[in-house]
Amino acid sequence: MADDAGGLNQVFAETSFLYGANAAFIEELHARWADDPASVPVEWRAFFDQLRDQADVVRQNARAGAWGRSAATEPTEATAVFDGRWPEPASAPASAKGAKPTAGKPAAAPAAAAPALTSAASAVDVRAAAHDSIRALMLIRAYRIRGHLQANLDPLGIEPPVQNAELTFEHWGFSAADIDRPIYLDGVLGLETGTLREVLEILRRTYCGNLGIQYMHIAEPEEKAWLQQRVEGPDKLQTNAFTREGKLAILNKLIEAETFERFLHRRFPGTKRFGLDGGEAMVPALEQVIKRGGALGVDEVVLGMAHRGRLNVLAAVMGKPYRAIFHEFQGGSTVPGDIEGSGDVKYHMGASSDRTFDNNKVHLSLTANPSHLEIVNPVVLGKARAKQAFDIREANSGKPEAEWALDRSHVLPLLIHGDAAFAGQGVVAECFALMGLKGYRTGGTLHFVINNQIGFTTSPRNSRSSPYPSDVALMVQAPIFHVNGDDPEAVVFAAKVATEYRQRFNKDAVVDMFCYRRFGHNEGDDPTFTQPIMYARIKAQPSTREIYAQRLIAEGVVTAAEVEAEVARFEAFLDAEFDAGKAFKADKADWLDGRWQGLGLPDSDERRGETAVPLTQLQAYGQRLTTVPNDIEIHKTLKRVLEGRREAIETGEGLDWATAESLAFASLVDEGFPVRLSGQDSVRGTFSQRHSAIIDQTTEARYVPLSNLREGQAQFEVIDSALSEEAVLGFEYGYALADPNSLVLWEAQFGDFVNGAQVVIDQFISSGERKWLRMCGLTMLLPHGYEGQGPEHSSARLERFLQACAEDNMQVANCTTPANYFHILRRQVHRPFRKPLILMTPKSLLRHKKAVSSLADLAEGSSFHRVLHDDAQTRPALAGIRIRGDKDIRRVILCSGKVYYDLLDAREKAGVDDIYILRLEQFYPWPMKSLMSELARFPGAELVWCQEEPKNMGGWTFVDPWLELTLEKLDVKAKRARYVGRQASASTAAGLMSRHLKELESLLGEALA
Repeated sequence: MADDAGGLNQVFAETSFLYGANAAFIEELHARWADDPASVPVEWRAFFDQLRDQADVVRQNARAGAWGRSAATEPTEATAVFDGRWPEPASAPASAKGAKPTAGKPAAAPAAAAPALTSAASAVDVRAAAHDSIRALMLIRAYRIRGHLQANLDPLGIEPPVQNAELTFEHWGFSAADIDRPIYLDGVLGLETGTLREVLEILRRTYCGNLGIQYMHIAEPEEKAWLQQRVEGPDKLQTNAFTREGKLAILNKLIEAETFERFLHRRFPGTKRFGLDGGEAMVPALEQVIKRGGALGVDEVVLGMAHRGRLNVLAAVMGKPYRAIFHEFQGGSTVPGDIEGSGDVKYHMGASSDRTFDNNKVHLSLTANPSHLEIVNPVVLGKARAKQAFDIREANSGKPEAEWALDRSHVLPLLIHGDAAFAGQGVVAECFALMGLKGYRTGGTLHFVINNQIGFTTSPRNSRSSPYPSDVALMVQAPIFHVNGDDPEAVVFAAKVATEYRQRFNKDAVVDMFCYRRFGHNEGDDPTFTQPIMYARIKAQPSTREIYAQRLIAEGVVTAAEVEAEVARFEAFLDAEFDAGKAFKADKADWLDGRWQGLGLPDSDERRGETAVPLTQLQAYGQRLTTVPNDIEIHKTLKRVLEGRREAIETGEGLDWATAESLAFASLVDEGFPVRLSGQDSVRGTFSQRHSAIIDQTTEARYVPLSNLREGQAQFEVIDSALSEEAVLGFEYGYALADPNSLVLWEAQFGDFVNGAQVVIDQFISSGERKWLRMCGLTMLLPHGYEGQGPEHSSARLERFLQACAEDNMQVANCTTPANYFHILRRQVHRPFRKPLILMTPKSLLRHKKAVSSLADLAEGSSFHRVLHDDAQTRPALAGIRIRGDKDIRRVILCSGKVYYDLLDAREKAGVDDIYILRLEQFYPWPMKSLMSELARFPGAELVWCQEEPKNMGGWTFVDPWLELTLEKLDVKAKRARYVGRQASASTAAGLMSRHLKELESLLGEALA
C-alpha cells in the first residue's frame, strides 16, 4: 500500500501543472499545437503528442466558451433574446448606410419607416421590423419593472432618482436617429404603432413622474394586466385626471389638515402631538379610500396607525370634535368622570364614527395602540376578521357551513405605517405571512406608509438594507405605489387605485408616500443635531398646501383670494372650537356599544357564572363527539382514544383533560356561542391530546365532530397557525376585542414560547381596559409544568403574568382537574363581563391517572372552584391514604398545578396522614374568601407554599404578600407561609433529567418532612 501511495504521489507531482488555474493557458497552447505542432515548446509538443487528440476536435473545443457555449463576440439571433443585442440586418437599406453604431452597441436599425408587412416585403425588411418591435417591447417592459427607480418621489430632492441603463433606448440598440421612426406595437400602451418619442413620453409620464408603480413582481397575469390597463395609455392622463370639484375637495382637506397642525403648534408650542406637518396629503388620500371603497361595497373600515398624524386623522377623517381634542390639550379628559381608568396620551387613543359619501355610509373604527408602533397591525387584522365573520354568518344564514360564500369585501383593514417601523419591525412580516392563510384571511389589507425618510434620528441607509421601506410587502406580491407627497393628486390617485385593486383581487396593496417631517420626532425635539442638511431643505420647503394651491391657481381652478379666505375661515372655526374646548364635558363613553351592549363591569366577588350542563346533555355530546362516519378511515391509535372517551362518558368516570375540553366546546357551540381556537399545532394538539379534526388515513379528508353536532349550531373553528406568536396572538386579541360573544382561544405550542409575544401581553392584554376602555375576553392556553424537558419546555413564565395583575385587569389560573378546566372555559362567556384569561395548561397531566374528573363534576350543581380540597378528603381511594381530622393536621401545603400530583404520590409513598395539600386553582383575582374559609379549618397548622418553579419564578413572590394579608384576617397560628421549592435560578429549569429528578426529590422531601 505504501508503494502504491508513493507511485501516486509521483504522478501527482509530475502533473501538478494541470491544476485548474492553468486551464486557459493550457487550452491556448493546445490550440496552437493543433494548428502547428512546431509552434509550441518541445516539452509541450511531447505532452500533447502523447495525448493523441485529433487536431479538429481540439480546435472546436478551443472555440467553445467557458461553459461550453459558442464564444461568439458579435450579437446573434440566439443571444439577442437574453441580452437585447440584436445583429444588424445582413443588407441594410440605403437610408441607413453610413450611420455609425453606438459605442458598445450593434449598428442602429434603419431610420426609414418600417415597410408594410406584405407578401412583397423582403425577409430582411420583415426581420428589421420584428427587431424594432421586440426591442421596443423590451424597453417598455424595462419601464414597467424599473421605471419607479427614476420617478420623482422625494419632495426635498435629497435622494436623486436611480439612473438605470435599462431605461435608456440606447441600451436596447436604438440611436437618436430612431427616435421618430414608427414601430409596430400591437396595441401595447394603447398604440398600434408609435415612435420611440411617443413611447418614452407615455412611459416616463406613467412610471417616472410623481408616481412610480412597482408591480411586475406579481405572478398573476390578470392582476398585472389590470394595473397596466389602469395606468398605461396615451389618454390616461386625461381619463385619470380629477374634476374641478375633486381638486377643490383635495385642497380643502389640505387646508384643514395644515391649519389644524399650525394652530396646535401656535397654541401649544413644544407640546408633543406627532404632527402630520409635511405629510398632509395623507388626509385627502384617506378620504378617497373611504369614498371609493364605499362605492365598491365597503361598509366598514378598521384603521390602525402609529402616532404621526393620529390627531389629524381623528379630527379630519374620523370626525372627532376639535373641541374635544383641544379639551385634552388643556388637561381635560374626554371620558366621563364616573368611568375608571388610567387613560393614555392623546396620540394613542382610538375612536369610531360614521362617514357618508354619495349616499354610501361607511363606519370607521380607529384602534387604540401603544408606542410599539406596528404592534397594532395584527390587532386590526383580527378585528376585521371578526367583523367579516358577522357579515358572513348573516349572509349565509340557514345554509350548511360547507356552502357558505366567504365575501370579505365589506370590511376593509387599513394600516398606516411609518417608514422606519414598516421596514424594521418583525411583526410586519409576520402579518404579511398571515395574509393568505386559512383562518386569517381578511380579503386584503390596505397599507399606507408615511415615508418621512427618517426614523427618529436614524437615516434610511442605517435603518434598512432595501431600497424602499415597503420592500417587505414584496413577499406577498402586493402592488406598491410609490408617490411624491407634495403632489396630492398623485397621492389620492394612488390611494384610489390601491383601493380598487383590493376590492377586485382581495389582496394587500401598499401606498408608499414619500414626504418629510417638518419638525423633529416630536415637537420638542431639535432634529438639526443629526440631520442638518435635511432640515435646511425642509425649512426652505413650501408646505404641500401652498404648493398645491399655487398649482390650482395657475390652472385657473381657484384664486389666491379664495384660498386665503378658506384658510381664514377654518382658522376662525378652530378659534371657536378652542374656546368651546374649555367647557367641554364628555357625556358618555363608547366602550360598551354595538355588540358589547348588555355587558358591563363585574358586580360581585363570586362571579361564578352559570357553567353547569345537564348530565343528559353531556352524554349526548359525548356520543356525537365519539361517533365517526363510516366512510372515514380513522387512525388505529385515535380509534382507541375515541373508544376510551366514549367509555368515560358512558360510565361517567375517568374524564381526561381533552374530553372535558371537547365537552366545554360542544356545549358552547350548541348554545350559540362560536368557538375559535388557534395555535401552532392546535388541531391535533402539541401532545396528541386534542384530535379536534379526524384525518382520513387514505384521503386526508378532515372530519370535525364539533362542527357536526346539529344543524344551526354556532361555528367551531380550529386552526393550525403560522409559526408566529406575536402576530397570531395579536390577531386573536383583536378578534376577541370585536366579538365578545365568541370564545376566542390562543394556544402556545409550549408556554415558554409566549415570550415571543410579550409586547401584545404588556401593551394590550394586561392594560387595554384601563388605558383605552376596551374589554376583551381572550383566553390564552399555555402548557406549563416541570417534567425534565429543559429550560425551554417547562415554564410559561407564570410570574410575569402575576406581576402584571392589578385593578381586576385579567384572570390567571392553573387548573389541576378536567372539571375545573371545563367550567373556567365556559365561565368566559357565561358572565356579564369579559376579562382576559391566562391559563396554565398541563402536559403530563393530560394523561395522568389521577388527574381525572367525573361527568357529575360537570353536570347540575357543579361550578368552577378557585381553591380545591385535598383528594385524601374527597377521593381517598385516589389519594391512597385517609387523612386525619382538621385539628390533627400539623402542616398545610398550599400549591398550584402539577406539583400537587407529585406531592400526592410522594405523600402516599411516605404514608404521611397529617399533612393537608390544598390547591390554589386561580391566582388572580385572589380568592380571599375561599382561602380564609379553608385555612380557618387548621388553626394550629404550619403553612407551606410549595412550587416546582425556582424561587424567583412561579407564584411565590405574588402569593407571599397575599397570603400574609389573608392570614392576618384569621385566628390561626401561621402568620406567614414558608417557601419550599427550587432555589432561585437564572434559567427556568434544569436541562438534565437526572438533575431535574434530584431537585424534585429534594423539594418533595422538604415539603413532607
